[in-house]
Amino acid sequence: MFSETGTAPYNIVLDSEHPHTAALALIQARISAYLNGCPIAFIAHRIVHGGSKYFNPMVVNSSIIAELRTLIPLAPLHQAFPLTAMSLLLEQQPNAVQVACFDTAFHHTLPKVEQIFPLPYSAWERGLRRYGFHGLSYNYISHVLPERHGNLAHSRVIVAHLGNGASLCAMNNRQSIATTMGFSTLDGLMMGTRSGGLDPGVMIYLMETEKLTLKEIEHILYYESGLLGVSGISAEPQIIVQHENDPSEQGERARLALALYIRRIVREIGALTAVLGGLDLLVFTAGIGEHNAFVRERICRELVWLGVKFDLNANANNTAIISTPSSQVRVAVEPTNEEWIIAHHTQELMAIS
Repeated sequence: MFSETGTAPYNIVLDSEHPHTAALALIQARISAYLNGCPIAFIAHRIVHGGSKYFNPMVVNSSIIAELRTLIPLAPLHQAFPLTAMSLLLEQQPNAVQVACFDTAFHHTLPKVEQIFPLPYSAWERGLRRYGFHGLSYNYISHVLPERHGNLAHSRVIVAHLGNGASLCAMNNRQSIATTMGFSTLDGLMMGTRSGGLDPGVMIYLMETEKLTLKEIEHILYYESGLLGVSGISAEPQIIVQHENDPSEQGERARLALALYIRRIVREIGALTAVLGGLDLLVFTAGIGEHNAFVRERICRELVWLGVKFDLNANANNTAIISTPSSQVRVAVEPTNEEWIIAHHTQELMAIS
């Protein structure tokens, strides 16, 4: 499926042996046609993991790409392809400046107590720490919050980035002070196909008793768990909810999957509220957060203890504010725009250069 701004998505056929290379070629062809022969000057990339070394937007070269490849095991769903694209573009667009913007960067403000694991201290020294993700999304939201919510933007805020991948970020004065994802994109909330936070003893049991290999466990945790794993139906809440009233075991599993999904989100909102010392603004964003009214409703119904008062009609219409005027916590829906913040950072970087 291929999509361009202003046009309906349509199906395309790619080289099955080299789909990423074919997709990149198609994108370049479309952009070149749009530019009407003008050369491409800058190419900006979202890089999920920058490790402990890279967090500011930066111009990349082959040696930096090689270093970033060492982080692929920490984000196997996301890290490899943009690095492959970068390498190809170094050859195909040698005069274009390529910029990497890191999804972990926004969480560079996390205090050390939020980064360190309760492991031997040498683990911290080797770079085993909680990095946090979805940072470009959170960065964009933090950028637009003052315009939308005035002084509330600088107070105690939790942003819920709910998509196929999902996390929460606690912000104070528009800076990240705690987040649910950690060392890898597996941590934290239950997701579409990813488990989220899991007792490490489960992995030990799977290896020692059930004799699963590390690769098999990795595949289960990244591709067969989460909403899909529990429901056996789909990774999409919008599809699972259609089966909640099925009379068979399928209905029971659908209800259980959604209940667990909501419970994990609510529990983590509670934990982050404790870290913040209260909550003034809750923001839903990303695909599910922006468009799934029933998910937002079920979450907010569990937050009455926080003083959340919920406007059913506003929520059903995906309006910008879905809490009532008397709610002690403002609840908002804010579309994210990672592409905009990447372009913004690239423009700033090039202006400095």
